[in-house]
Amino acid sequence: MSLQPFVPPFTQVCDVIKQTTWHHDLTVREIPAPTRIAKDSMAIEAVVSHDGEEIGSGRLIVLHQSFWEDAWEGDYRLVTMSRAEVDHQIATDPLLGEVAWSWLTDALDQRRTTYRAAAGTTTAVLSHSFGQIAGDPEENRVELRASWTPDIEETHDIVDHLMAWQDLLCLTCGIQPVPDGVVSIAPRRAK
Repeated sequence: MSLQPFVPPFTQVCDVIKQTTWHHDLTVREIPAPTRIAKDSMAIEAVVSHDGEEIGSGRLIVLHQSFWEDAWEGDYRLVTMSRAEVDHQIATDPLLGEVAWSWLTDALDQRRTTYRAAAGTTTAVLSHSFGQIAGDPEENRVELRASWTPDIEETHDIVDHLMAWQDLLCLTCGIQPVPDGVVSIAPRRAK
């Protein structure tokens, strides 16, 4: 007989999420969560801005069941969607899908998270307008939809997953995440 590991209560995990300090380029707020997927759920949305301009966005949904969910391989599941504008050359790169997926797995690995059952899709969006809206600008965007089961044995274990999600959003938008305690300095420009 195997013993199930301790799983922190959902309300405690939500409290940690609400108290998280985010990267200065992210504006994060709680949004309505889906109610039919799991017993408990919470959702947050982030807008990524740099130099006052919105450059991307993302959502993270935290799902929780009070029992082991076989498809999830656990009690918790994190689901994300991130998107960012990219230039045409990046949007048409045949390796974009693999690279975008690696942004997630690299972020999770660099934050030393433990997780399983990761799944997702990447999409490159190329939008051209015609007819009466032919003057609209071309849009090139990358989107990543993914989910994974975090190993959460203590309430604060969720923080590493939140920081990995934050790093994913930054990478998607072309911002290099910096380690905790390090401040990035804007590059000097010649006059």
